[in-house]
Amino acid sequence: MRKFKIKLRLDEVQDFVSTASKCSLDIDICYNRYEVDAKSILGVYGLDLTKTLTVTIHGYDPAFEAYLSQFALAC
Repeated sequence: MRKFKIKLRLDEVQDFVSTASKCSLDIDICYNRYEVDAKSILGVYGLDLTKTLTVTIHGYDPAFEAYLSQFALAC
């Protein structure tokens, strides 16, 4: 299980969900205590996109992790 801190803009959500849906792994995205499936467009839109989000990948997918790097925050 790997975790990444990201920021998403409203116009990036559809592409993010589409890319997550292509992965065979379980991917969750959360803010505070709200955790949703990253492959659910309604779930991701329901999060507070003005805040830092945490993406949890249950497994290893180098292509998706490379995709996430464009949204990553410096930790």
